[in-house]
Amino acid sequence: MKDKKPKNVFKEGAISSDFIGHSIYKHQTKTNIGAHNIFLGQVRADEIDGKTVSAIEYTAYEAMANQKFHDIREAAFEKFDLTCMHIYHSLGTVKAGEICLFVFVSSPHRKVVFEALQYIVEAIKANVPVFGKEIFEDSSHQWKVNS
Repeated sequence: MKDKKPKNVFKEGAISSDFIGHSIYKHQTKTNIGAHNIFLGQVRADEIDGKTVSAIEYTAYEAMANQKFHDIREAAFEKFDLTCMHIYHSLGTVKAGEICLFVFVSSPHRKVVFEALQYIVEAIKANVPVFGKEIFEDSSHQWKVNS
C-alpha cells in the first residue's frame, strides 16, 4: 500500500458531513474489511481570557505538511494491519462546531483500528506543521497552542 509521492490531504474550509458519509459509503464494496474507525476533530468554542473562539483559521507549510502526513501514513501501514487509511485536514477558516480533521482507518479486525487511529492522531498533532489562528467573537485573534 505504499504511495510513490505524498497526497494532498488539505481541503478548503470545513470538512462536510456529506464528504465524510460518502467516504464511508465507498468502503461498502471492500469485503475484506471487518472494522473502521474514525476520528473527527471539531473546532471548539473555547473561552480564553473572557473571549469566545468563533473560528480557527488554518494555515500550513503545505509541501512539508503533506510529506509529514505521508510519513505518518506509511509508518502506520508498517506498524498495523490496515486495509486503508484516509486523512483530510482543513485549510482556511473553520467555524466553531465544524470539522477540521478527518482520519478514517480500516482493517480486517477491530482491535487494530483503535490502536492505529490513536497512533495516527497523536503523530499528526506532534509532527505536522499545521497552524491555527483562533478568531474570537470580537474579531481579535491569537495563534492556537496545541495541547
